[in-house]
Amino acid sequence: MKRSSKPRNPTSRSADDGKSSLADKIRILIADDHTTVLAGLASIIGMQPDMLVVAEAVNGREAADLWQKHRPDVTLLDLRMPKLDGVGVIDEIRKEDTSARIIMLTTYDTDNEIYRAIKAGAKGYLLKDARREELLDCIRKVNRGETCIPQALVEKLAAGMSSETLTGRELGVLTLLARGKSKATRKSARISSSARPR
Repeated sequence: MKRSSKPRNPTSRSADDGKSSLADKIRILIADDHTTVLAGLASIIGMQPDMLVVAEAVNGREAADLWQKHRPDVTLLDLRMPKLDGVGVIDEIRKEDTSARIIMLTTYDTDNEIYRAIKAGAKGYLLKDARREELLDCIRKVNRGETCIPQALVEKLAAGMSSETLTGRELGVLTLLARGKSKATRKSARISSSARPR
């Protein structure tokens, strides 16, 4: 099922468009295989004066293709999708742009799923039961180059890793990620591929 890649937001919204022209808006790609969730996210985001939904995808393959076409500022991905999962989409996008800003929005909060997404390069990780304000705040933070991972999820990730595989430096990275420190943290101390949760 192919969804329209046309922006859902009308080009002329209100008198305050002068303050937030199309060029100033955060351009967002949303990918979720549940059409009701996809429509709800597009509606919530589309109501924001500083955001514009540029494309919607119902599977991972379509998400990667639409990212290539639109080069959005922020990509909002479901973790589990047909044809290509969220981590696979991140891998494809980051082959083209290592600084791509991607948020994983999912129902899965296991330490392994969080680890896979962060290791692949997600800048944000939220659960689908997050409040609307949390979602919008996360989009804005990630657009500014910050990391957005709720403290509770970072703690769950840290708890799921054994003390043998998580070094003090890696634990420090997780703490900084929880505080939204992204650029310097990722460059100076990446979570090593050997630090896999058990």
